[in-house]
Amino acid sequence: MHFIRAGRLTGLLTLTGHLLLAQAPAPVSSAATTYAQTVSAADLEKHLRILAADDMEGRETGTRGQKKAAAYIASQFAQFGLKPIVKQADGSMGYLQPFTLYKKTWGDLNVKADGKSFTYLTDFLVNGLFSVPTETNYETVFVNYGIVDDKFNDYVNLDVKGKAVVMLDGEPKNADGGSAVSGGKEPSKWGKPDSWRAKVTAAKDKGAAQVFIVSMEDAAGFKRLMSERAALQQRFNRLGLKPGAENTGSVGTFVVSTDMGAALLGQKPDKFRKGLEQITRMGTSTVGKFAGKASVKAERKDENVQTENVMGYLEGTDKKDEVLIVSGHYDHIGISPDGQINNGANDDGSGTVSVLELAQAFSQAKAEGKGPRRSVLFLTVVGEEKGLLGSEYYADFSPVLPLENTVADLNIDMVGRVDDLHKNKQPNDNYIYVIGSDKLSSDLHKISEAQNAEHTKMELDYKYNDPQDPERIYYRSDHYNFAKHKIPIIFYFNGLHADYHRPTDDVDKIDFKLAEKTARLVFYTAWEIANRDERLKVDSNKP
Repeated sequence: MHFIRAGRLTGLLTLTGHLLLAQAPAPVSSAATTYAQTVSAADLEKHLRILAADDMEGRETGTRGQKKAAAYIASQFAQFGLKPIVKQADGSMGYLQPFTLYKKTWGDLNVKADGKSFTYLTDFLVNGLFSVPTETNYETVFVNYGIVDDKFNDYVNLDVKGKAVVMLDGEPKNADGGSAVSGGKEPSKWGKPDSWRAKVTAAKDKGAAQVFIVSMEDAAGFKRLMSERAALQQRFNRLGLKPGAENTGSVGTFVVSTDMGAALLGQKPDKFRKGLEQITRMGTSTVGKFAGKASVKAERKDENVQTENVMGYLEGTDKKDEVLIVSGHYDHIGISPDGQINNGANDDGSGTVSVLELAQAFSQAKAEGKGPRRSVLFLTVVGEEKGLLGSEYYADFSPVLPLENTVADLNIDMVGRVDDLHKNKQPNDNYIYVIGSDKLSSDLHKISEAQNAEHTKMELDYKYNDPQDPERIYYRSDHYNFAKHKIPIIFYFNGLHADYHRPTDDVDKIDFKLAEKTARLVFYTAWEIANRDERLKVDSNKP
């Protein structure tokens, strides 16, 4: 349907003198354009400099910084005039949807040897879950590389049952640098990055009670390794919506520094290093010659984490029982073990401030008598970085508005940065990955394409919409918790970059004009969904 634009309408009034036409409501497309223009790069930056500031402490779920961010978002919803619709404990209505997460984490995790106490993520890290709830003593024994193979068997004539084995990372090399195990230039299974799995299996088969793998990195390299692996170690701090037992054994796998390796075997660090140099240079075996004692305590404990989604409600007019959700997650990964703050400007501060700007635009439209026909719920969720937990809580456990009345979810996560796949294209700042638009509704896909063609004229990149794409992005953000309930979704995403989940994901790297254009595309799409005569058809079921 074609609508007369504002400029043409003015001309008609002048020509015909039908001044009564001036009292008619503005055409829908004209109103959409008017309020889309209120979504601005300047306002996006204003909000983001607050949400991605150091005093938000990286907005990790359940932390002081996350709660401070929630309070800011709620204050903006209130300022815009959005309605609070979550019943609070005291019976009042609020913007916060509180809920409890159940956390499994490390309690007391330490190793003692040679009169020293060693610290997790400084002197060692662990691979996998295990539990040793009370401090337990072990004899330690050195098993070279811990290899069991046709050519090499580091356990020959060695009883390790009930003992803690200490082994070197990697495998022995030939003079030409190739694998002494395979005889070729390529590493054997004992020398590949995941070789620790084979080594731990072999050690367990021999009856080892604990496994210590000595990194061959120097002190500086080991420090870097700890820093790089620290984020991955967060997976052992498991958050869930339900309390539950873990499947843990008693055998731990530790990656340790050479100094810690020396202490485990009762050796002076310098002497131990010289022994390691001899092994790597000459292949001389010292199996069983180093031995010592160590104690291990690895406590797993339960914690309850209180957190909250934040939402503001804009009531529609004649179709107010139907609701459109506009979403983004406002949590991030918090503070690194080395004290650096991960501000998460792009992930997902950018999506959160886009939701705020859309809330402001729709609220202004309603205040000026041009509010949408359907209701809109502006939903910022927490716990995305912990496994999409906030959106799962809303969709699976406590939908404030009935899911059967929810017509679509438009989800915004990581916008305003040019990814590696586009940085060499010209122009490279006029694209957006559109994911999921055709998965459940042909209507939604057509609306998205039409609104872009008429208004924003961005390159809509469907790379990550391909079900064969290995990144499987469709399943990796909060929209999926709505899609699995057969609610049509679109996920807007600018792609990954080198600052992803790093302290360098800062505000100054955001392209706010790109973020503005993306947010306006979401606005136009939302406006059409909220104002069209027919509810979106759910007529597809694509992977």
